[in-house]
Formats: sequence, C-alpha cells, structure tokens
Amino acid sequence: MRRSRPVGSQLFKTKSPDHLMAEAAAPERQMKRTLNAFDLTCIGIGAVIGTGIFALIGTAIAGQTFPTRLETPILNFVQAWLSGGDVILGRAGAGPAVAISLLVAALACGFAALCYAELASMIPVSGSAYTYSYATLGEIIAWIIGWDLILEYAVGNMAVAVGWSGYFVKLCGSLFGLKFPIWAVNDYRTASDLIAKGGDTLNDFSSTTLPTIAGHPIALNFPALVIVAAVTVLLVYGIRESAKTNTMIVIIKVAVVVFFISFGAFMVHPTNWHPYVPNGFAGVMSGAAIIFFAFIGFDAVSTTAEETKNPRRDMPIGIIASLIICTLLYVLMGTVLAGIKKYTVYLGDPAAAATAFASKPWAEALISAGALAGMTSVILVFQLGQPRIFMAMARDGLLPQYFARIHPRFRTPYVTTIWTGVVVGGVAMLVDIGSLSDLTNIGTLFAFILVCVGVAVLRRTDAGRPRPFRVPLVPLFPIVGVLLCFVLMLSLPVLTWIRFFVWLAIGLLIYFLYSVRHSKLRRGIDTGITEDIPPPLIKT
Repeated sequence: MRRSRPVGSQLFKTKSPDHLMAEAAAPERQMKRTLNAFDLTCIGIGAVIGTGIFALIGTAIAGQTFPTRLETPILNFVQAWLSGGDVILGRAGAGPAVAISLLVAALACGFAALCYAELASMIPVSGSAYTYSYATLGEIIAWIIGWDLILEYAVGNMAVAVGWSGYFVKLCGSLFGLKFPIWAVNDYRTASDLIAKGGDTLNDFSSTTLPTIAGHPIALNFPALVIVAAVTVLLVYGIRESAKTNTMIVIIKVAVVVFFISFGAFMVHPTNWHPYVPNGFAGVMSGAAIIFFAFIGFDAVSTTAEETKNPRRDMPIGIIASLIICTLLYVLMGTVLAGIKKYTVYLGDPAAAATAFASKPWAEALISAGALAGMTSVILVFQLGQPRIFMAMARDGLLPQYFARIHPRFRTPYVTTIWTGVVVGGVAMLVDIGSLSDLTNIGTLFAFILVCVGVAVLRRTDAGRPRPFRVPLVPLFPIVGVLLCFVLMLSLPVLTWIRFFVWLAIGLLIYFLYSVRHSKLRRGIDTGITEDIPPPLIKT
C-alpha cells in the first residue's frame, strides 16, 4: 500500500518551469541560438503552406462522400439525432464560401496560437505542447500529448513525403519528359491499383511491370525516401543552415501563391460565386474541418525555443505572424479558386489549384512546382519538430537517455533526427499514408485543446510568473479555443476516432511498462532546479 499511493499521486505531478529552463541551460544540452523572429515566422509559414492548401482545398469546396458509416464524421450522427433524419454519409462542400471555412479553421487555430505564444514565451524550452503539459497538467498528460504529437509530425510527414513524390514524378514528366518505372515511385498497393485500373495514367511510367523477389512482387517509393533522407542530413548539419534553406523555399512558394492569386483574379467569373453558401452552415463547418489540415504546423515554431536568440520576444511573433500571413493568403486563394471554375468541378480533385489553370499548361506547371516547394518545407519543419520533442521526453527519462544526445559539433539532436528520418522515410517508401491526414488532424486538435487548458491552469497555479506575452480574456479565450477545436474533432470520421484511441492505448502501455520506472521526476532526480548535470549517457 505504501508504494501504490505515490504511484497514483505522481502521475499528475508537474515540473517547475524554472527547473525546465535550468535543465535546458546545462552546457551539454545547449544548442546553437541562431534564430530570430523572421526565421521563426518563415518556419511557421514553411510548416503551414504545403500539402493541405494545394491538395485539400478542392475537397473543402466541393465536399466528399463516404461508402460506410465508419468513414462518416461523428457530427453527422449528432445532426441526424437532433433532426430525426437519416445519417448523411459524406461532408457537404462549402462552395464559394470556402473563404468563411478558412476563417473558421484559422479562428480555431488562432485561439490555440495565442495560448502557444504565452506558454512559449514563459517556458522557452524545446518540447512544445509536451513541455507545456508537463509544467501545467502533470507527467501522464505530458506523456499522452508527447505520444500524440507523433501523429502530427511523424505520421503527417509520411503523408507529405508520399504527396511530394507524386508531384515530383509529374513535374519530371511535364518539364523534362522523364519517366520512371511504376515500381520505383509508388508503394506496392498504389502501384497494384494503378496497374489494375489501367488507362492513360500508365503512360506516365516507363515500365508498368513489378519485379519480384522470391516470388513476391515489390514496389518502393524511392522519391519519398530520398527527400526525407536529404532533409534529415540537412537538419543534422545545423539549425542555421536548415533555417536558411527553409526561408528560401518559403519565398518561392509564397511567390507562387501570390502569382496564383494575382493571375487567377483575371480568370474569375463572378457567376461562379453564386450561390455563395450552397450547403448552408453545415457546408461551411465541414469545409473548415477538411481544410484544417492546411493550417497545422505553426506550433512547430515552439519546438525551436532553445535555438532562438530571444525566445521570450520572438516566439510569440513567429507563431502569430505566420498564422496571420497564411490565413490572409489562404482566404484570397480560396476566393479566387472558387471563382475560376464552378465549385462542383473540384469534386474528388486532389490537385484543384493546378486544375484551375489546366487551360494554361505553363501556369499549371508553375503551380505544381510551388506545391512541390511547399511540401519540401513542410517536410523540413516537421522533421525539425519531432526530434526535439523526443529529445525533451528523453531528458525527462520517459524515453531512453540515448535519445537526448546533442551532436558535439553541430549542436543538434542528431540521434532523434536520424531515427525520425529512418522511420518516416522507410514507412513513406512502403505504405500509402494518404488516408492518415484525418489522424494527423485529430492528434493536432487534441494537442491544441491541452495547450489551451494549460494556459488557464497555469494562470491559477502560478499567477505571479512573468508573462512576456499574455492571452487576453483568460479563461474565456482558452475555453473558446477548446470548444472550437472539439467541434472540429467531431467533424472527423468515426474510424479516425477509433484509430486515435488505439494509438493512445499503445502509448499508455509503453508509459506504464517503461516510462513509469525510468521517469526522473518520479525517481526524485528531477526535483530541484539545481539538477543541471545530465546523466553520463547524454554526453557525446
């Protein structure tokens, strides 16, 4: 009985923000502080403008249908129960009102961004929502959110890498006439489906025969592996070089988005904007749930806190400025896209932005190049964020100390960066991850909810702590952020919720089998701010 009491009580034991910052200041743990507010803003834009806006905006405009109830959003069942009607197996499109959907999604992100900004300025430590939860809600909640963030960064990056590969193959064909064997640029399932379907699509490949090894046909998505490997090498080499590369890519893709808006404005037919809200409020909200994937990533800015020159000032600027800039560009892009063609044309179109310029091949190629650049920077930023969260968890003993190592020369978390690259690249090469964008969404929304709750909790438990940036109207703003994020979670399919709970169950199993016994806080090692000397295994 004496041992069971502390086990339960320490599950929700929190870690002092002072202690978290003191740990990060230990010489063996310090990383290069080279980033400024402009770099952070570019990192945020680099994470946000990518696959979502180029691939999902057409679906948000035209809607989608589902073959089964498992793939139907929970909100559809709630609406059917309230109205007494049948469950609609699909999500209504927003139509030309996609601009409103974008604003709704941005609003939900905006409340979360304010909360991230306050906590990032208070606790400028790598780890993002994981670290903030450890300081406000307790160890087990911190573990859950750290495990959950894998869905946002690692799983999300697998999907982006697969999408990058598809655009890369198309661009090589359209610009240089270069074709690849179908088995070298697709996973086995995708390659098999394309071969079975036949048609003109197969003309894009130099060979449509799958090689066999020991009697088993194989297909490997090598471009997805190569881009992840290249980004991983860059991130190991240094944060300054990574930030410079990201900034160059961001300039290119923002220029492409501005081109789309300015050039596309001359192709707009105002009649395509009528009716403006063809599916009413339900269409606007379902459009917001679909397009939310286009906004995730701004929170990756908070994972670079230990590499920022003045994190207390620059972290809020980077988080909020990147979200505002992306929202403005998205609303203008959505409005123009819906005006170029009738919204129903985009039904089931995974490349609506390029389709809008189908009559002008050179413009279509330019938009595709912008999409490729956009996805490259998303891969870069997500590959930057995930290793730093693993590093923070290893520092606390929740993962093996091996993962907390910092490169002696480059001062980057090279162990976690390499392993993240191996796993993300390997899975992206073998599996079609496109269906997991909803799983990424639910993981991100859950993280946003806990960050909003964390701000309200810390205002009560540590009201006197200096806050360089303060969320206005607490607890109202955090509560609104929680409610908006929860409504968007309800707009996700039943199957996504099932997968999410299974993922959390696996995480809890790991926590109780390993992390409980190795947690430094639970073992009494992380009890004071004088514990600045890392364990021997951290030294490199």
